[in-house]
Amino acid sequence: MPTPAQPPTFSIGSLDAQRVEDALSLIAPKWSTWSAQTLAQQGRPMRVREVAARLPFISQQLVAQRLATMRSDGLVSRADGSHGAQYQLSALGKSLSPVHRALSDWSQDYLSLGKVAGAERVEDAVRRLHLRHSTAVIQLLDEGGPMRFVHIAEEAGLDNGLTRYRLKRLQADGLVTRIGPRHGDPYVLTDAGRALGPVYSAAERWSNPVAARNNAAPPASVRATTRTLTSVPLGSDSSRTSAALRRSTAAPSTLFSHAPQPEPRVPAAVTAQSAPGRGR
Repeated sequence: MPTPAQPPTFSIGSLDAQRVEDALSLIAPKWSTWSAQTLAQQGRPMRVREVAARLPFISQQLVAQRLATMRSDGLVSRADGSHGAQYQLSALGKSLSPVHRALSDWSQDYLSLGKVAGAERVEDAVRRLHLRHSTAVIQLLDEGGPMRFVHIAEEAGLDNGLTRYRLKRLQADGLVTRIGPRHGDPYVLTDAGRALGPVYSAAERWSNPVAARNNAAPPASVRATTRTLTSVPLGSDSSRTSAALRRSTAAPSTLFSHAPQPEPRVPAAVTAQSAPGRGR
């Protein structure tokens, strides 16, 4: 696994965990980054079918649903004209670039994903980081690790069940590990977990206009998204994710890189989960 020459020195504990998680939850829904980066790459208003034509591994219906959600979250705007609605990134959506860049750089340095498109690398990173209370647990371990399970639960103010679930997810995502094989052995951050400072910082900075727009409270859609995504078992989206990860035959040279055209179709078992048979 590639690692940077110099270890990061950014203070994770100085950041606002709530703001970080609100920001990451807003961009966490599957295909949001692909949609946002398609709009950014084209640099013009686009109809749903135009966006879908550039993302042939997603149904047009799902693209429409994703853009509608992004609009309600303030990431895109819509203009209704005589030839149908057109979407483009809002000012808030355009300001996502530093967050995407930080996520992509962190993933490139610490995650072994192989040669994947930049948008998929960002989406994979967000899926590892957005779950509620994950940031607080990582902050605790960054400041006071190694820590035993009971101390993590106590310091984070979480019940044992949620603490256990969070630690299992963080371990599976390569952010936390346990010292020794015994059940009571303490937990520590991995190199990837210790390197999250720049990512969290970029997310916190981006969250400021989000909080201001919503009177310093996370939008209802963020809360709903968080509840939905935290209940999804690890790996439940693995089929579509695996297909997406294989779309690029070369490492992306820019953040907005897409897989080369023409792209292979996602297997029927995957497309059946969305709206099959859309016309092109």
